[in-house]
Amino acid sequence: MQSKPLQTDGPSRISGQGTLPERKLDLKQRVFDEVIKFLAIAFYLWVMFGVFALHESVVSAKDHINYHFYGFAVINALILGKVMLVAQDLRFADWIKDRPLVYPILCKAAAFSILFIVFDVVEEVLVGVFRGKTIGESIPTIGGGTPSGVFFVGIILAIALIPFFAFREIGRVIGERALHALMFTGGPEAGAFRRP
Repeated sequence: MQSKPLQTDGPSRISGQGTLPERKLDLKQRVFDEVIKFLAIAFYLWVMFGVFALHESVVSAKDHINYHFYGFAVINALILGKVMLVAQDLRFADWIKDRPLVYPILCKAAAFSILFIVFDVVEEVLVGVFRGKTIGESIPTIGGGTPSGVFFVGIILAIALIPFFAFREIGRVIGERALHALMFTGGPEAGAFRRP
């Protein structure tokens, strides 16, 4: 979401650029927008990872295994939230954004689930090497360490990311304010989308 620069009456504009206060205001607005985007992404990922950790805790309790997941969801949400924000700024998985919405939603969900798995492996290897382990010892066992396990973790991640990308893509098409009004306020912008 980008804000429009303020208009001035005087000749203080130089070759299409705003005055210094206008540029500072525009920069502050962009920083604010990026922080809000990051917090929204991190919150969604925190909920998603929290549900995964809660599920693992319930399954472990069935076998009388004491499982603690404190901090796991928050830390992963913050790290992967930043990865996701940077990837979106780099237009990662924007290949088919002009097709019907189902395609970019599914494509982004699948692409970002693969990105998350790759990033998790790279992160674990770097941490392991930093702690003196070999690369082979540092590779995490995702989904039990089998190719099918990794595939199924990717499927679970992709399905969990579909609502996030559905919300983002619909907002891109109808406008973020209109979508927010439709979902949360029922304000005047939402009225245009209601059936008579």
